[in-house]
Amino acid sequence: MDLGLRGKHAIVTGSSLGIGKAIAWELAREGANVAIVARTKAPLEATARELAADTGQRILPLVADVTSKVQVDAVVDQAAAQFGGLHILVNSGSPPGGSATATGPIETVVDEDLLHDFNVKYVGALRCARAALPHMKVQRWGRIINISGTNARNAGNLSGGARNTSLVHLTKTLALQAGPFGITVNCIHPGITRTERTPRLLAARAAELRIAPEEVERRDYAEDSPRGNAIGRMVDAAEIAYLAVFLASDKAWAVTGELVVATGGAGRAVYY
Repeated sequence: MDLGLRGKHAIVTGSSLGIGKAIAWELAREGANVAIVARTKAPLEATARELAADTGQRILPLVADVTSKVQVDAVVDQAAAQFGGLHILVNSGSPPGGSATATGPIETVVDEDLLHDFNVKYVGALRCARAALPHMKVQRWGRIINISGTNARNAGNLSGGARNTSLVHLTKTLALQAGPFGITVNCIHPGITRTERTPRLLAARAAELRIAPEEVERRDYAEDSPRGNAIGRMVDAAEIAYLAVFLASDKAWAVTGELVVATGGAGRAVYY
């Protein structure tokens, strides 16, 4: 299927590693030019070289902190100027889980850390969308994809739940505002996802339990495990990227203001 992405121009935040990197990679493989954005220059430039060598597409590394309106506005305008337009924004600029001091019992939550988590993920996505929308409106074609998370559906993580739920609300609100200009806005809830961090985390748990990392993963995704899912394995970052690329494509006009959960079928709740 031709997804109509050849020659499109994209920005992906939080894309030096993890899900953001996987999405940037798949967009480039489909023929898009991609500006990758993160806070740290060295890994960002290494990722840019890797993606460019693999795909042959133009990969533009841009350093920015999404908590800064000035920096966000600057990199969005720079990407649009260098590419000659902007069609796709993927908001993935947030570490998973949130700050340790903003996720535990309410008695131990540090206000400043909770507000920082919210500022990065929710307000950061808002800043990026606000900067990108004028460029998309000019061409009357655009895609915004917000990467959220299933903490929005699971009580316990005060930081993750608040910011992820808010990002779903932002998605619907922007979809209504941007729809008349030919712009769709959607949200993806990944669950636990295999990224560059996974081997290290599995090895640490394996050492604690005195079993092999492969056994840790097998136990985690067994049918009776709290982490288990319908497919019996961890979802890979590339699989989140495939979904994001479809939502960014010219084939996804009918989907906007929606939330897609990509956890491999975790949980037993029925949503309708």
